[in-house]
This record gives sequence, C-alpha cells and structure tokens, in this order.
Amino acid sequence: MNYLAHLHLGGEQPAQLLGSLYGDFVKGWLRGQWPADIEAAIRLHRRVDVFTDTHALVARARARFPVERRRYSGILLDLFFDHCLARYWQDYAEQPLPQFTGRVYQVLLDEPNLPGHLAQIAPRMAAQDWLGSYSEFATLELVLAGMQRRLSRPEGLDGALAELEQLYEPLLGDFRAFYPQLQAFAEQQRR
Repeated sequence: MNYLAHLHLGGEQPAQLLGSLYGDFVKGWLRGQWPADIEAAIRLHRRVDVFTDTHALVARARARFPVERRRYSGILLDLFFDHCLARYWQDYAEQPLPQFTGRVYQVLLDEPNLPGHLAQIAPRMAAQDWLGSYSEFATLELVLAGMQRRLSRPEGLDGALAELEQLYEPLLGDFRAFYPQLQAFAEQQRR
C-alpha cells in the first residue's frame, strides 16, 4: 500500500503516524536510532507490506494486468488502492479525510528530524494535499508522471493510466475485498 493506507493503518498517535511514513524512507535494521514507538510503527509498516505482497487477493489483482506490465503491477496497485481508500474513505474511517490528512500534515510539519527524502517532500506533501488528492482519479496521472521521472526504465509505465482506467471496476472489487482484511491484520499487529 502507499502513504495514505499506511497512515490509516498505523495508528492515531503522532509517533505512529510518523513511523507509518518512515517505513518508506528508513531502510535496514532498526537499532534504536528512532524512539521506540516510531520504530514499532516502522516494523508494522514492514509487516503490512509483507502481508499485502503475499496475499492471494493482491496476487489476483496483479494478474489482471497484461504480462508485460506485471513488473510494475505492485507499484500500480499501491497507487490505485490509495485512490480507492481516499475516494471511499468514509467506508473505512470515522474521521473525515480532510481532518485526517490535516492532522498528518501538522504532525509532519511539527517534526524537526524527518528522515532523508521525507524531510524534503513533507512540505510539498502538505501544501499540495497529496494524500487527499488521491480521491481524484486524475491525480494518478500526475503521480505516474512523477514515478516515470524516477525510474531507470520509465517506458514501463507508458499506458499504465489507461490500463488502470480499463481495470477500474475489477480492481476496485479487489480493493474492497482485501482492505478490510488488511485493516484487521494491522489492528491485530498493533496490539
């Protein structure tokens, strides 16, 4: 899953929110370089990734993409599932999405020691409401263009938006079947 899902699944406390994002920016062993509650959230992030990557419903969703796109199908699903979560947020969360994202942005802006690249992107993330904007399918085009600029083989994502649009309904069904299971897993892991 991508940023929004990890934030939603990771817990409500500031350290949990931070660790939920740090999971994409902090690599390697955790040896106490972060506070214990942040490291616990990073570990949860990693367990959520493993659960997601090995789940049969996610494998089924990845198989919907043409064979030549399968290498990028995990990236595309992360992006699309965050879109589904943002678009249908009220089905999965009690707090309205703008309230949730506003709180996340404030936590990020209040933290003086964000790791590496996150420190660079957090102000833009907040100013441009990256998390809330996922509710609009058109945002995926901008995100894909940004991804292509960072890939060594950007042509691998050529035409991906059209495929996501074509696969929208079956992938939405996959998300709706999978996400409640992921929520239950994350909640159990947080305990």
